[in-house]
Amino acid sequence: MKPLTRSQILGLDSSHLIKIEDQHLLLDEVADAYQRMQTAAKSEGHDLRLVSSYRSFERQCLIWNKKWQGLLPLNTLEGTTVDAKLLSDHDKLHAILLWSALPGASRHHWGTDIDVFDKQKVEFSGQKFELVTGEYETDGPCSALAHWLEGNIQDFGFSLPYACYTGGVAREPWHLSYRAIADQIEKQYSLSALREQLIEAQIEGIDTVLPELDSIYQRYTLNKGIITG
Repeated sequence: MKPLTRSQILGLDSSHLIKIEDQHLLLDEVADAYQRMQTAAKSEGHDLRLVSSYRSFERQCLIWNKKWQGLLPLNTLEGTTVDAKLLSDHDKLHAILLWSALPGASRHHWGTDIDVFDKQKVEFSGQKFELVTGEYETDGPCSALAHWLEGNIQDFGFSLPYACYTGGVAREPWHLSYRAIADQIEKQYSLSALREQLIEAQIEGIDTVLPELDSIYQRYTLNKGIITG
């Protein structure tokens, strides 16, 4: 596969992606791997479906701005809500990044990353699906699927980039990344291009974001967590 362009990596261009399951966009190779994995999961009783796939810069920017303005809730690791108005800009930045990516730095821009769930078991549970870790643990409706994913996704080229909380993104057992292409994108990723795009878009909190841009990418997008020394 030829390298993605700057616009494609930053979520500004989706013309290279294909549509699956009516509304989701992915790279062709990723879609093929996902559908093979879906067939394998079905054979073992799991109704593997997409919650989210490609997300544009514009869509991520809308989420980001609303969270910064306090129009969408900010959640802690434990699931409690914090009031954005009571936080310093620095603390608000990291409260948002715990669950939501910086526009332009989201892995969902790449066409390689997906969020998945067990549609049939969620519907059978009769509970509102919220895409939270409890739904993938213990007796949650997606717990059996999560266990299956841990043991099988590597056979289809996927990994779990947010399998563990390291001080960056909260644990996301639903988030899968097609490793071969995602690794290529990481190598060609340009922080200077991201900086230029953020300045052009004038996202909320930009004066707080820009001085921490490199650490944000390392700590959250790559999930390297808090790096010391």
